[in-house]
Order: sequence, then structure tokens, then C-alpha cells
Amino acid sequence: MTKILVDDVEVDVPPHYTLLQAAEAAGAEVPRFCFHERLSIAGNCRMCLVEVKGGPPKPQASCAMNVRDVRGGPDGSLPQIFTKSPMVKKAREGVMEFLLINHPLDCPICDQGGECDLQDQAMAYGVDSTRYQENKRAVEDKYIGPLVKTVMTRCIHCTRCVRFTTEVAGITELGLIGRGEDAEITTYLEKAMTSEMQGNVIDLCPVGALTSRPYEFNARPWELTKTESIDVMDAVGSAIRVDTRGREVMRVMPRINEAVNEEWISDKTRFIWDGLKTQRLDRPYLRENGALRPASWAEAFAAIAAKVKAAKPERIGALAGQLAGVEEMFALKALMTALGSANLDCRYPGSPLHPKHGRASYLFNSTIAGIEEADAILLIGTNPRKEAAVLNARIRKRYLKGNVLIGVIGEQADLSYPYTYLGAGPDSLEALVTHAPAKAEKPIFILGQGALNRPDGAAILAMAAKAAAAIGVVKDGWNGFNILHTEAALVGALDLGFVPGEGGLDTAGMLAPGALDVLFNLGADEVEIPAGAFVIYQGTHGDKGAHRADVILPGAAYTEKSATYVNTEGRVQMTNRAGFPPGDAREDWAILRAMSAQLGQTLPYDSLVQLRAALYAAHPHLAGLDAIAAGSGESIVALAKGKAKADKAPFRNAVPAFHLTNAIARASKIMAECAALAAGQGQVAAE
Repeated sequence: MTKILVDDVEVDVPPHYTLLQAAEAAGAEVPRFCFHERLSIAGNCRMCLVEVKGGPPKPQASCAMNVRDVRGGPDGSLPQIFTKSPMVKKAREGVMEFLLINHPLDCPICDQGGECDLQDQAMAYGVDSTRYQENKRAVEDKYIGPLVKTVMTRCIHCTRCVRFTTEVAGITELGLIGRGEDAEITTYLEKAMTSEMQGNVIDLCPVGALTSRPYEFNARPWELTKTESIDVMDAVGSAIRVDTRGREVMRVMPRINEAVNEEWISDKTRFIWDGLKTQRLDRPYLRENGALRPASWAEAFAAIAAKVKAAKPERIGALAGQLAGVEEMFALKALMTALGSANLDCRYPGSPLHPKHGRASYLFNSTIAGIEEADAILLIGTNPRKEAAVLNARIRKRYLKGNVLIGVIGEQADLSYPYTYLGAGPDSLEALVTHAPAKAEKPIFILGQGALNRPDGAAILAMAAKAAAAIGVVKDGWNGFNILHTEAALVGALDLGFVPGEGGLDTAGMLAPGALDVLFNLGADEVEIPAGAFVIYQGTHGDKGAHRADVILPGAAYTEKSATYVNTEGRVQMTNRAGFPPGDAREDWAILRAMSAQLGQTLPYDSLVQLRAALYAAHPHLAGLDAIAAGSGESIVALAKGKAKADKAPFRNAVPAFHLTNAIARASKIMAECAALAAGQGQVAAE
């Protein structure tokens, strides 16, 4: 640690700290445009100038100078910097004057108005006049995709966007070309960006040069109600903020959570909001003579009660979909138990994941932040860039630190970092058991759903556990055996035991023709339900599940209810209600409670508080918000003893189309445009 005086305040900071960080540690405010804690240092804007005592007789850029570079006085006095001296004040005013030379007077119409760093700092550190009389330069706006709007005349060349796309997102499509007055930020070939995280440049841009194209001219920040929540578009559980005006979601923004998403979110998370208001189910529907007609809640419940009471318990089943909260799955499981049925499941056909194997058998045990400690990473049957873009950025972050080996078994894809390709399927995984490479200190396996959701999933899981044992993935103080989920609801469902009871049918069994008379479908839109069964669909959108339904019960989306989710690493999280569901739609647990009364099996809770009390009594770890109840490594050792023959078929990634993975995404016009663009780019690449 090094002692330094900042405006006569002594602080003790590491020598690698920049002067800007040291000033912040002392409580001094230093303006900046180009500096960002998670990006490399560029030193472009010069707004962070400070005065260094004993240094050159000119202000220094505090972001580009380390504490170790500042010398103390000859009498042994501490190094000293000033952030409020007359020299600094005059220098900042001069820098601001230069930055505003070519800046257009767009503030009344700029989407960044109210959230603009340049606007705020011009008020705090600028002057009210300019000595510049020449014509302003103008830059042609560039098309960089359907998500990010450009007004490049406003750009101050801080290069935050360039550094983010190159360093964090891992694409080299955005850069600064030209020199002097001709310098401009552009995509090199003037094509749309291909990153699944490109929307983060909107937050990074300190001016209005890069703004949200779908959100443009929709609202001002002071009009919006801001609600902290959790993302459910994948199983990462990114921390988000939902901004609403009235009942309408206007945008989704990231929140900082160092353990999960740092401060990044994927484009699907950020731009999904228009799908929340299109193709919504806002009233119950009943199928008569082959067609759905609007119905009252009483009619819908009466039709359900008639079918359920006429069916035998073993002919009744329930499926839970990828966006279901823990509370409604708990209520549905209780209802099925009361009806005497053991037919319930939350998994894809063939999935071997089961709570009987122990919690460690289906968690991302190293945790997402633990990726940064790994020195060897093996991806098995997964493409994390499409399945969990934020987690993939964490892997890239670890790659950039160096001294890490990354291998892939499965489909070859551009993951934004180099890797060693080890093979396509089970044979390559089995080779690791017999020919284990030199053991790393902290190796991790990331096992994707593409390797598990297949008929030989149990054999693949056992084989992966054996390879993990051979390589030392699980040891004292370290569990690197990780399952990467693609669905937000699955870990919570496994924690609840939402799997077949004794003698019960699993997903494949329930989907077999003629297996059931009545099927409760809690938002499962990714499976094909055969004709024959009477299907009660409870969900939010007119998607595949609603098309097959005989009764539709309109539920609430994740922004319209307070619900618990458990992310892929086992972290318990909770969404907060930012708005209300449309029309007659209701929260899912309340629908199940009302339906249970009509079925003569009334659930013993009349409020969400009572339901959660019962939930926490049955599963205490779900009461610990933002906490992880770690699984035991012995579960992985036990899995390795399993015996089954694996197929020779190569692994196929679970998410072929990043933008269209759930009902909300498929209802989004923005996501449809992105998916069409991605498909076109894929065809061009193939050609």
C-alpha cells in the first residue's frame, strides 16, 4: 500500500491504483468521459486532469498515471495531488470548451437528455460561452444494427464503445478510423454488429451518439418508474431495472451485481420489452367445436373441474415451463399431490437431472464469479455465447487474463475467444477418462443442455462425472463440475422436486400419445403435445402451448409479479412487480389457488405471504435471497459410478437461435428483426 495526499486528505491505496482511483478513495470527485473501471485505459478525453505537486508544470491525466509514478518531496513528505486547484479548474474548462466545439445543440430532442454525462459535466465544469466561431463539423450517421441508433455528430471519441466490443464482447467490428477532424467511430464495413451484448454500448456512451433505437423518442427518464428485478431470459439471473410508464414497460436496464452479471446484460434481456405487450393473453379461453372462444373464469374452471373429476389420478399430469416462478410450481405440485397424481415434470425428454442425485449434480458449482479462478475450462455440448451471453463474457474475461486452457467438445462455433477443439461427441469425452491430461489446479467442466437433453443423457452425465474425477475437477475446496442451464425455472423446479413421483410419468411419458386424459401446462411452450389429452394452458402469450390448449388461463409475466427464481449456480433471486398483467390475467399462484377450490382440493394459502411461509417451511434454503446453498461434491463422485451406454451421435447445442428462445422473445418484433439479421449473416458466412 502507498500513502498519498489528495487535496490534503491522506489515503492509503495500492501502488497500481490510478490517480483517479486514489482521488475517489479520498472522496474527491473527478470528472471523466473515457475512463471506465471495466475497460482498458485510453486517456482520450483529458477531462480527468489533476495537478501533481512537484510534477511537470501542467495538469496530468489522472486516469493514465499510477500512484507509483508520483514522487514525494525531498524532505520525505508524501506525494500530493490537487483536484480543485485554479490550474485544474482552468484546464477542465478548456477541455470542456474543446469537447463542445462541434457538439450539436440537440439536448431538447436527444434521447440521452436527463442521463447525459456531457450535459451534467458541462453544467458542473464548463463555462457559459465559447471562443469558437468556425462552422461545426458534421458526421454521417452509421447503421450498426436494429438495436443501437447512431448520431455520430455528437460523438466525442471517448472510444468506450470500441473498447467494450473488442475487450468484453469479443468482436472487432467497431473502431475509430481517420485522423484529426476526419476521425469517426464506425463499423469497419458499415454492417450491423453481431454481438449478443452490443446494447451495453448504449449505457457506456457518455453522450447521445449511441442510443437505443427501439426506445427512441418514447419517454424521458424522469417520467419512468424504476423497479429493481431479475432477468429470466436465460438461467444466469442478471440483475436488471425495469422502467415503466403507467402499466407499460418502456425499457430494461442493467444493475450492478459483481457476482453474476457485473454491469452487463444481453441484448435479449435489454430489448425483450416490446414482447411483453404483444400477443398477450388477457382473458380465459375455452375450446368449443375446435375453436377457442372467450370465456369467464367461472366457465373455464367449470370445464376444468368436469374433466379432472372424470379422469383417474394416474391419467392426470403437469408440465412446468421455462419462465415459471418457484411459487406457482410449488402450488401446482401441491395441487397434483392432492389430486393423487405423480405425473409431473419440468425437464426436457431425456434429461438425467434429478434432485435424488444431490443438488451439486445440477448446479453451476464453481459459481459464475468462480470462472475467474479457473486455469482450465472444458465446454461440453454447449455454446455459452448463445445460451448465456453474460457468462460467456466472463469466460472471455478469464481468457484475457492469460494462463488458462479452454477446450470444446461439441459443435464448433465462434465463442469470442480461441479454444482447442477436442471432438464432437461422447467418444471425445470418454477419451478424457482413459487419457486424462495433466491436472490443473482449478479446472472446470461446463456441461450444456445439448449434451444432456438426449436419450443417452444419463450416460453422458455419468461419463462427464468420471472424466471430472480423472482430471481432478472436484476436490477439497473446489468443485468445478458445472451444469449450464438455459431455462430460468429449471433449477428452482429441481429444488422443489418437480419431477415424477413413484410410478409417475416423466415428460417423454406424458407426451406419448394416449398417455394422459388431462394435462396441466404451466407455460411449457417448447414441447409438442400430441392430440388426445385435455390441455389446460396457463401462460402469458399466444404461443405454441396456447395453440394446443383446450382451456387457456391468462397469467402474469415476470415483470408483473413478485416471484422467486433460482439461477444456474443455485442463487435464490426474486423479481419485483413493475406493472400489472393486462385485462383479466392474474398471478399464476392465485389462478391455481382459485382452481383448486373448484376441484375440491383447496390449497391451504390465501395470500402470497402464506404460500411463501409454506414454501420456506418445506424448502428452507429458498428463503435466503441472493444466497447459494452449495451442493456436496460427493454427489459428483456418486454420479461417476453410473453405468449406461452412450450413443455415438455428436452433441448439438441447445439454443440454435439466440433471439427466439421463449414465448416473450417470439412475440417481440425487435427480436424477430435481430433473428432475421442473424440468420442472414449465418447464410453469408456459410456461403
